[in-house]
Amino acid sequence: MAKHLLSLWNFDRPALQAYIDLALRLKKESKAGVRHQLLAGRVVGLIFEKPSTRTRVSFEAAMYGLGGQVIYLSGRDTQLARNEPLKDMARVMDRYVDGLVVRTYGQEVVEELGRYSQVPVINALTDLHHPCQILSDVLTVIEKRGEIANQKIAWVGDGNNMANSWIQAAGRFGFHLTLACPPGYEPNAQILAEARQNGTGTIELTSDPVAAVKNADVINCDVWASMGQESEQEARLQIFQAYQVNDALLAQAKPGAIVLHCLPAHRGEEITDEVLEGPQCVAFDQAENKLHIHKAILASHLG
Repeated sequence: MAKHLLSLWNFDRPALQAYIDLALRLKKESKAGVRHQLLAGRVVGLIFEKPSTRTRVSFEAAMYGLGGQVIYLSGRDTQLARNEPLKDMARVMDRYVDGLVVRTYGQEVVEELGRYSQVPVINALTDLHHPCQILSDVLTVIEKRGEIANQKIAWVGDGNNMANSWIQAAGRFGFHLTLACPPGYEPNAQILAEARQNGTGTIELTSDPVAAVKNADVINCDVWASMGQESEQEARLQIFQAYQVNDALLAQAKPGAIVLHCLPAHRGEEITDEVLEGPQCVAFDQAENKLHIHKAILASHLG
């Protein structure tokens, strides 16, 4: 297994499946009352330039749940705020902690930290990728729908970091993925081309959300304006109106299709309250699975 988890494309399917299998085992054992100590005596540093509720708490709870310890640093708490070279920071931090979980803006930040760090670097989100979230989503699909290679999955909305990582997941796990994005808001073209050329899944891109969700087993969406795009909020509200996951759109999917949302949700924008609170939405089970997949990631890289 690669030392770092910077994007899903760094791993083949068996390696990604190993995360899922371990998460399922740890989840089952935890619910049976097992107290894991796989990372007793280990320390992970969480460096978050972008704040988060679910990602921070799930990583902290995962590390404590494995018997380890956590040091949390916001962007203002590190020398990044004072333009310290990343290579210097990596070579200092790796002498203090057993791994780094980094949530930041540019993918180049985690890439450079990975080049210089002697301990694992885990990408907890960049503007380009969100690999840990997608692994928890894949775990949720497998729990709810079975073998993921048999699923037709639809992405509706912005071609953002989530969309990019879903593309890489399709390329590795081999499922059918259709992305519906407004013109000009498509996912990263290089990531799409590479997954189509070297992956095993079928990946389609359209601007029609109805066509994307037709007979889908899974519908996935995210906020229309991500952190750092606040100045585009009003314009995006107009552009993305047709991409709302509502009852009418859900009716185009297979009966019993599930709806994913990585949260937080802007109810009434990318998803309606009726769908989010409805029986087909599994967003809160999906949120719980962040804890279990983070345990598996930490145990795999720091154990």
